Amino acid sequence: MPSLFRFLTVVAVIGGVIYGAVFALANFVNPKPREMTVTIQPDKFLKK
Repeated sequence: MPSLFRFLTVVAVIGGVIYGAVFALANFVNPKPREMTVTIQPDKFLKK
């Protein structure tokens, strides 16, 4: 049983680190808004 507890502890710590990294990225990194232009070829509008 001790190896099971050790495994679950390691998985929980790794999950916590990943959760903390995602939380930090979501809350502390602000994207810079910018304009985006995409050119679409006219033949994309034609249905065949």
